[in-house]
Order: sequence, then C-alpha cells, then structure tokens
Amino acid sequence: MTTKPDTIYFFGTCLVDLMYPQAGVSAMQLIQRAGVKVIFPPAQTCCGQPAWNSGYRDEARSVARAQIALFPKPIPIVIPSGSCAGMMKVHYPELFAGQPDEAQAVDVASRVFELTEFLVDVLQIELQDLGEPVTVAVHTSCSARREMGVADKIESLLGQLSNVQRVEHARKPECCGFGGTFAVKEPEISAAMVLDKVTHIRNTGVDRLISQECGCLMNIGGVMAKQGDAIPHQHIAEFLWERTGGNAV
Repeated sequence: MTTKPDTIYFFGTCLVDLMYPQAGVSAMQLIQRAGVKVIFPPAQTCCGQPAWNSGYRDEARSVARAQIALFPKPIPIVIPSGSCAGMMKVHYPELFAGQPDEAQAVDVASRVFELTEFLVDVLQIELQDLGEPVTVAVHTSCSARREMGVADKIESLLGQLSNVQRVEHARKPECCGFGGTFAVKEPEISAAMVLDKVTHIRNTGVDRLISQECGCLMNIGGVMAKQGDAIPHQHIAEFLWERTGGNAV
C-alpha cells in the first residue's frame, strides 16, 4: 500500500469535463474530505488515447507530452476513469520509449492511480451510508477490469454502504461496446453489444446503474434513453458523495 499523501494531482478526463462534471467535483470532494489537498492543473486536456487507439503515434505523443508537463511534483495523479488511467499508466511508457522525454513519461506513469483504487488502497476510505435503501447494478469498464486490474475496488466501496444492495447481471464482465473509437469504427457490433448489456441490466429491475467509467455510462445510458426508459446512472464518485452526506439524499 502507498502511504497516504498530503497532496495529489487530479486529472479530470474529457468526458468528465464535457458530460459528467459532477463526477469530477465529487471525486475531488471525497479526496479532500479525507484530508488530502487536490491540485487540478487547469491546462489539462485529453490523455491522448483516441489518437493512440487509432494508430496516430506522433499525434498521441503531442497530446500526451502536454499532459506530462502538468504533473512535475512527485505526488500521485488520481484519475476517475480506468480508461484514461490505463492510457497514462500502461501506454505512456510504450508511447515514449526511445524518446528524449521517456523518463518523464515513465515517472508520470508510475504515479497514476484510478480513483476507486486510490480511495480503497491508499486512502483506505471509510464510508457511512446516510441514504435510503436502493438497489444498484455495477458496470466495470474493460480498462478497469483488464488493464488496470481494479474492478474489485468499486465493489469494495459499495460494500461499505449498508443501504445499498448490489444486484448481479449476466453480462457484468463484458464490454458495453463503447471502447472509445471502437464505437465509431464498428458501429453495428458496438450497437449489438450495448443492446445486450442494456437488456440484462434492465432485467435486474435495479433502481440505478453505477460505474467508474463515464464513457460506458454515456453509452449504456444513451441507449436506455433512446429506448424511452432510462435507469438513472451515476459515476461511483458522485454516488458515494451523495450517499455519505455530500448532497441531500
């Protein structure tokens, strides 16, 4: 376990910035409530993953290089997304191999934590559930599950909430079909995957869908909305903040 730091950097991600700002705000509030100062470099943009996934290495490096420059202090970088965390932790060293700034990329990668991983393993956060009874289904992203290996952390956090009942669904470990540029390159396959996922989540009859990945929430929630019967969905950070007294419940 990493020692609890006094200060961390927070990398907000594009989707949090554009689509789910409350997820980012709640994540920072959870960390601050645990006594840790949060630095949010305002010049941050994309992690570079779309260009990386599309094979544009020079363009990905250009975007990634701008982010690396924003995190000079030897402190953790916390990211509310397994996908972006995976890009920076796993792929930055590969992307910058043999480049003049390889050492800086490796250093940044070594300090990256996905949010739920940081809350559980580093902060060892303790939660008191103040909300009404609710049933939830969990979707863990492919990146959180397979690349970062932190899929169990969201379960650990939800397990502390006494009035939250988790309901399993048959397609839980499977991809929702988003996959960043995959949904654009293979729309028919992506649509079939998310429709299957939505069917199984809806069959559980839960009150809410929870995930640590805004891209997945956007994909699944978008299809549900298009079907005219969307189950409320939230990023885990926003859900935790709401349940533990951050917002009225």
